[in-house]
Amino acid sequence: MQQLTIERSEPGMNGKDSALKPRLKRRSTFEYVAWVVCSLIGIGVLFSVSTNPNFKWDVVAKYFTHESILRGLMLTIFLTVASMALGTLLGLALAIMRGSKIKPIAATAGVYITLFRGTPVLVQLIFWFNVAALYPNLSIGIPFTDISTAIDMNALMAPITAALVGLTLNEAAYMAEIIRGGFSSVGKGQIEAADSLGMSGAMKMRKVIIPQAMPSIIPATGNQVIGMFKGTSLVSVLGVAELLQSAQLIYARTYETIPLLIVASLWYLVMTLLLSFPQSKLEQKYSRATSRLPRKAKPVVLTDPEGAAR
Repeated sequence: MQQLTIERSEPGMNGKDSALKPRLKRRSTFEYVAWVVCSLIGIGVLFSVSTNPNFKWDVVAKYFTHESILRGLMLTIFLTVASMALGTLLGLALAIMRGSKIKPIAATAGVYITLFRGTPVLVQLIFWFNVAALYPNLSIGIPFTDISTAIDMNALMAPITAALVGLTLNEAAYMAEIIRGGFSSVGKGQIEAADSLGMSGAMKMRKVIIPQAMPSIIPATGNQVIGMFKGTSLVSVLGVAELLQSAQLIYARTYETIPLLIVASLWYLVMTLLLSFPQSKLEQKYSRATSRLPRKAKPVVLTDPEGAAR
C-alpha cells in the first residue's frame, strides 16, 4: 500500500499564511497631493497658533501645573472612576432585569433606561441638585411601624453628591444597554447547554454568559470611560471645583479666559490619550474582528487507491 503525504506549510515556520500577508496597494497621484495639501494646512495652523501672542502660551505654562488645576484634575478623575464603577454595577443589574421573563421587572428596567437616556445629563444634574425642593425631609423606615429615619435632603445633596448621583444614574442606563447587547451576542446554544448541565441562573450568568459577552462589552465600556471623563465638565454648573470649574475660578480673577481654557483643554486631551491607549489594547484583545492565527497543521496522509488495489 502506497501512501501520499501532503505537507502543509505552518505559519511562522516556513512562511506566512497567504491570507495574513498585507495586501500591496499602489498609491495614486491624488494621495501624494492630499499629503502635501494636508501637511501645508497643518504647518500653517501650527505656525499661526504658536506665533499668535493672544494665546499667551507663557500663561498656559504657568497655570498648567497650578495647585488648583491639579486639585480639579484629581476630582475629575475621582468622579469618572466612581461614576463608572457604580454605573456599571447598576447597569449590570438593569440589564439582568431587562432580560427577565417577569414582565413587571423587565418593564421597570425599560422605563428607567428610557427615562435617563431620553433626558439631557445637564438637566438631570440640576434636578438632583435641587431635589430638596421636592423632598426637603425624606423618611426611610419600615411601613406600618414607628421605625424610621429622617434624612435632611438639603444637607445630603451637596454639590459633589448631586454630581456623583446624577452621573452614576445616567451612566447606568447606557451601561445597561451595552451589557444587554453583550448578553444578546451569546449564542442560544450556549445557554441551552448550560441549562442541560443543570446550572443555576447565577452560575450560568457567571460561568457562561458574562465571559462570552465580554468581547462585546469591554470595547464599548472603554469608550464610555473616555466620554465620562469629558462629561464631568458638566458638573461645573453645580459649583463643583473639578477641572473646568477650577480654570473658571482662576480666569474670573485674572481675566485670562483663553489661556485657562487652553489649560483645561490640554489636560482633557492628555487624559483622553492616556485612556485611549489601554482602551485600544482591550479592543485588540477582545474584538471579534481580531485576526487569529490558524493552529499548526499536521501532515495529511492519503492512501493511494491504486496501491490498495494491488
